[in-house]
Amino acid sequence: MRKFAMAALGGTVAGLILTTQVAGPLIAQENAANESVYEQLDLFGDIFERIRAQYVEEVSEKELIEAAIDGMLTSLDPHSSYLSPDDAERMRTQTRGEFGGLGIEVTQEEGFVKVVSPMDGTPAFEAGMEAGDFITHVDGESVLGLTLDEAVELMRGPVGSEIMITVVREGREEPFDVSIIRDTIELTAVRGRLEGDTAVLRIITFSDQTYPKLEETLNELVEEAGGMDQINGFVIDLRNNPGGLLTQAIKVSDAFLNEGEIVSTRGRENADSDRVNATEGDLAEGKPIVVLINGGSASASEIVAGALQDHRRAIVVGTKSFGKGSVQTVMPLRSEGAMRLTTARYYTPSGRSIQALGVSPDIVVQQPIAESEVEEEDEETPAARFSRSEADLRGALTNDSLSDDEQETIRQEQEAAEEAARLREEDYQLAYAIDILKGFLALRSEQ
Repeated sequence: MRKFAMAALGGTVAGLILTTQVAGPLIAQENAANESVYEQLDLFGDIFERIRAQYVEEVSEKELIEAAIDGMLTSLDPHSSYLSPDDAERMRTQTRGEFGGLGIEVTQEEGFVKVVSPMDGTPAFEAGMEAGDFITHVDGESVLGLTLDEAVELMRGPVGSEIMITVVREGREEPFDVSIIRDTIELTAVRGRLEGDTAVLRIITFSDQTYPKLEETLNELVEEAGGMDQINGFVIDLRNNPGGLLTQAIKVSDAFLNEGEIVSTRGRENADSDRVNATEGDLAEGKPIVVLINGGSASASEIVAGALQDHRRAIVVGTKSFGKGSVQTVMPLRSEGAMRLTTARYYTPSGRSIQALGVSPDIVVQQPIAESEVEEEDEETPAARFSRSEADLRGALTNDSLSDDEQETIRQEQEAAEEAARLREEDYQLAYAIDILKGFLALRSEQ
């Protein structure tokens, strides 16, 4: 009995020693960390008072604190920031699909403002801004050293006013100026058209309007074509789509998937992670899909491209996407402002993150340089000469092996092929996507 008592006593003593050795240093470290935080806050207070009392000009205390908050957030990553009450209202307006500005989505890289993509039909798009452009000056004022919000503020102004932006573009030796007239941006989230038997759905942005407009446009195209049986497939054009609402990206992906994971998000803690699965129903009714992407396809558009690619529901064509694989949560603040904070990374159904890597297309197709950007061909080049065929020759024999109706059918097919060739001159990537769908149709006909 005495041995058991001694053993129990020894265990108690050992436990006390272990607690002292382990818990003691942990408590000390925690106290030291708290003291360090308080010391840093005291330092902030000292600097704030010195600026307020001794800076060469009188400054707004409110602006000082907002700048400090914004600096703290922007030091985390390019997408976290503080939104003043005015900025927060602008952001809410933008997600509704109508706002004032130039119509470009921007980020910050190496101290300069980088264009993620110009939005279709906006002043920036019409002025020729391109994804990947670097903005170095706004109305002659350098943006180097400014935060992204400060640079964006420089670009804001009254509707109808002119802004001069200095641009550095890959492939151009010298910077050049672009004049843009500010306007009210009214974005149609989705546009559609028929190219022969192919329905082309151009998704411009992911706002509150996107999924309802996608469904409406798709149904209109099917009706215009004479029914789903008359359509050989769909092209979903996500080029230069800067993204937007995660919820809309999920709805668009779900529109073409019957089952399986769409996207997963992983936060700092396991409890902050989430996974979203598709529900039954495919708006395209199983028709083949080609998705078009390029370096201006970012965020929500990458979620759609990645989901449809991983499930082999679509072939992705174009060039590598932008590579924004993080999720920002907008948190309202007491000042009526808001905080945009990166809270998670998102992953495609196969578990891959596209952060800084982008979505790689199944088939890489570069868009040829526009004719306006290359030297004009002289009059003797083949492109400048008209083409001739056997039927154009004087006295050519007629084809007597086919009926008039069969010959007319062939002529219509030839005209359709020539129309496709003209499309290649206007938009080579889109023409390539349509050719792929025609290939699907030919294979199915053979089978």
